[in-house]
Amino acid sequence: MSQTTGTRSVDAPAVTLTHRPGRWIDGWNPEDPTFWAGEGKAIARRNLGWSIFAEFLGFIIWQLWSIVVVLLPAAGFTLSTTESFWLISLPSLVGATLRFPYTFLVARFGGRNWTMVSALLLLIPAVLLGIVVQDPETPFGVLLAVAALAGFGGGNFASSMANITYFFPQKEKGWALGLNAAGGNLGTSVAQLAVPIVVSMTAAFTFNLSLAGWMWVPLILVAVWGAWRHMDNLSSAKADFAGAAAALREPHLWVLSLLYIGTFGSFIGFASVFPKLIADTFPEFSTFQIGSASITLAFLGALVGSLARPYGGKLADRFGGAPMTIAAFSLMIVGALSLLVTLEANSFALFLGCFLLLFVAAGVGNGATYRMIPNVFAARGAATAGDALAVSTQRKGAAALGLISAIGAYGGFVIPQVLAAAKSGTGSYAPAFGGFVAGYVALLLITIFVYLIPRASLAGHRI
Repeated sequence: MSQTTGTRSVDAPAVTLTHRPGRWIDGWNPEDPTFWAGEGKAIARRNLGWSIFAEFLGFIIWQLWSIVVVLLPAAGFTLSTTESFWLISLPSLVGATLRFPYTFLVARFGGRNWTMVSALLLLIPAVLLGIVVQDPETPFGVLLAVAALAGFGGGNFASSMANITYFFPQKEKGWALGLNAAGGNLGTSVAQLAVPIVVSMTAAFTFNLSLAGWMWVPLILVAVWGAWRHMDNLSSAKADFAGAAAALREPHLWVLSLLYIGTFGSFIGFASVFPKLIADTFPEFSTFQIGSASITLAFLGALVGSLARPYGGKLADRFGGAPMTIAAFSLMIVGALSLLVTLEANSFALFLGCFLLLFVAAGVGNGATYRMIPNVFAARGAATAGDALAVSTQRKGAAALGLISAIGAYGGFVIPQVLAAAKSGTGSYAPAFGGFVAGYVALLLITIFVYLIPRASLAGHRI
């Protein structure tokens, strides 16, 4: 056993870290400025780097079927529209559900240990995908089961965010969690860019769609090694079940969850269906050939949405979470309405431009809505300060971050299913976009009336 002692002024006790076998750390206190400036920041950033990498791979596996579904016909598979959209949407349903238990598993097993386990679990859907797509006679039920297992990647987000929040002081949590989230979200874009390239570049030998799964195995093993070698477990990380239970009884948790379904749910839902929508609507633009490599422009949607997310948080810090969320929903209305109007114009440039506007707006909305959560719970704490039995505002707010991220992810299931129902029922995606416009208008009005107009339930605060 070794000990490392941070130094600080003589009028206060020094922070003493105790390192135990299994890379457990006792005595972690990032709020101590001297300790943080000395050794705390370096340890936290090392853990953040490997956490981002593992979560990045989690998003890749989570959204892998979004691009594999588009490539299945070339491999000899024949699927209906409904079947295709189930393969796209089921990973989101499973991943969103897994986010609830994953939120608490870091405190139970340790951040380093659970990162290793959750990364190892990614091998299951990656390897099985590589096996089942080799035979076009594979039953649809088997394909669906393997797609469901990709939901392991969606659960990773919750445990990764929960782990990182323990490492950083309050003043730097937003920056660290923003990097963690953006790094993970980029995995969707990378999967949609890289898989067609790798599969097409090996097509001179054979159309080997199984590489869509196998190609990630070495990187997953690197993530497991990195977590084992470089990450740490904090004994101070405790699961706050009382905070979660109190947050679930708070009406604003459900309002904010609805808004987050509209922003993050739209991002992940549209990101997963974008390759399929391009292939169905503009098959001639589904892929572009560069040398022996094929690429799809579908990756641009997830890319711009991921990069926009941190700016949504920054703009919310400056102008307020509610005003920026309202701005985001306004742009999403414009984007979805433009798609509805131009869908029959047969212009790929218009189609792509409208979708990229929708992705940017959803990304900004992700950051802005997520930034609203602690502010809303702080305002609720001010409004209920006389309730001595209430769980602390900070605890409820922290628990709400995880719960809302889980609930919001269900949008990734809803949006593909709505699009599938519209296509199967009418032969067009237009009715779905009409519904999305109506939904965004409703969410815009909710944000205005609940969070822009000062209310006594929020101590007169404008969020």
